[in-house]
Amino acid sequence: MLRTHTCGELNLAHVNEDVVLCGWVQRIRDKGGMIWLDLRDRYGLTQLLFEEGKTPSEVLQAARTLGREFVIEAKGKVIERVAKNDKIQTGSIEIRITGITILNPAKLPPFLIEDETDGGDDIRMKYRYLDLRRNTVREKLQLRHQVARHTRAYLDDLNFIEVETPVLIKSTPEGARDFVVPSRMNPGEFYALPQSPQTFKQLLMVAGFDRYYQIVKCFRDEDLRADRQPEFTQIDCEMSFVTQEDILNTFEGLIRNLFRKVKGIELPEVPRMTYADAMRLYGSDKPDIRFDMKFTELKGEDQDLTSGSNFGVFDEAELVVGVCAPGCATYTRKQMDELTDWVKRPQIGAKGLIYVRYNADGSIKSSVDKFYSEEILRTWAEAFDAKPGDLLLILSGQADKARKQLNEVRLEMGSRLGFRNPDVYHVLWVLDFPLLEYGEAEDRWFAMHHPFTSPKPEDIPLLATDLGKVRANAYDMVINGVEVGGGSVRIFERDLQQQMFGILGFSPEEAQEQFGFLMNAFEFGAPPHAGIAFGFDRLCSLFGGVDSIRDFIAFPKNNSGRDVMIDSPSIISDGQLKELSIRVENRV
Repeated sequence: MLRTHTCGELNLAHVNEDVVLCGWVQRIRDKGGMIWLDLRDRYGLTQLLFEEGKTPSEVLQAARTLGREFVIEAKGKVIERVAKNDKIQTGSIEIRITGITILNPAKLPPFLIEDETDGGDDIRMKYRYLDLRRNTVREKLQLRHQVARHTRAYLDDLNFIEVETPVLIKSTPEGARDFVVPSRMNPGEFYALPQSPQTFKQLLMVAGFDRYYQIVKCFRDEDLRADRQPEFTQIDCEMSFVTQEDILNTFEGLIRNLFRKVKGIELPEVPRMTYADAMRLYGSDKPDIRFDMKFTELKGEDQDLTSGSNFGVFDEAELVVGVCAPGCATYTRKQMDELTDWVKRPQIGAKGLIYVRYNADGSIKSSVDKFYSEEILRTWAEAFDAKPGDLLLILSGQADKARKQLNEVRLEMGSRLGFRNPDVYHVLWVLDFPLLEYGEAEDRWFAMHHPFTSPKPEDIPLLATDLGKVRANAYDMVINGVEVGGGSVRIFERDLQQQMFGILGFSPEEAQEQFGFLMNAFEFGAPPHAGIAFGFDRLCSLFGGVDSIRDFIAFPKNNSGRDVMIDSPSIISDGQLKELSIRVENRV
């Protein structure tokens, strides 16, 4: 080892010791007779001292040739600092230098390698290897490492076995778009990169590996956003001879263990909510339950508190629904106009917003006063369980659309009111999803999760009579309004799997061609099995208290799916294309 210690471990106990440190020059302060230099490695920062009369002249001269990010070896003695710095781990000591060696000089970096940098996203992505030197970025990857380490330890203790599954697999028509890889040895044929190891982990259950896991790379050719990358990582798990309850208990235990080990937080028992209740009360299958503001229906299947006043907007609506924003009755007309414009944006798509102010003095005013009396407005306030000072925000229209729009309003108000603190964590299981959803454009049914999800046993007869009412034996874990994991009890009988493929529009021949290997395996003694997968990058970003998963990936892609550091994807040569039997027309 070139060094005796790292730049993050020395303290007063090491005073008078001779040490050798290696690292990068963070900054230099030359005061003439004295030079201070901050040396950095991934463990921390140590101050080096060069002093005329005490430091050899040639060493002092060499120090004055150093620049930012030079890689050096420094020898010296640990001394106590006169002016201590309690903001860094080594702030009570410094090193009086007796010798330095420049291991590698460095060009001036294109941005400051500091916690507060002057580099924008694009330049830092291009020089990602420099960005990774910054504490704030490095700490995110260290957190990622801790999550992975404690995940493996927890699952290992429960006799799970980590098994690698193939990366070059078969393309399937269900789900997101595949990334495909041409086969040179099989001209005109292609592999696909896995969107998940789903069928392989089910085959491992058939093989008798009753507890499998893998922290695995997956690939989806999708449009990108802050919480999505073309390649991402899952904690992928499967178990045999279990029920849904066993899965929920095992992996609630995993999440609680991770919060305890990584964040030092003891989570309470995780509550459960059905999909139907989540949509009815929050308009979302991944509700943020850090705050209340549940939906209240003024007009719906069970009641109508809006009719008889000739207000066409409500009379023609299938659903009139709203939320109570506590303490917001003081919102000005300008604030209400701004909020109304906000809900009219294309991203939300509402035609307007009705509001009712329940003023602190007990009076009630609304944007529909000419249609509804104060007496009726008070019945609305009672339905919302509103208190003086609260503001009712109401939308109307087609039921599913109005609920989705109101979910956005609820989240926006939760943010404005400070209810969505990233350092507060509320975890939720959402259960009993619909098995299928109907695609109007395609005029057929699709699997809401995937084709291998089992219906709830009591709903299997409905597969022949009412597909829309069949519930899936499926479950999602939601943290702070973000879906971090999902899974299901699997189909493990050939006949039921064949029936499911038929419902999804596969002919028997197409099902055999695409998934015959799995259905054939079911005929050789497939056990009952179930599983779950957690979005590893997304889980890390939640632990780190940020929205973007990009910060927790060492070398991420940008929003166009490009790696600007290595300039990928890129054009390949005509010779390579010919070797792969690929012809590209109109190539520039």
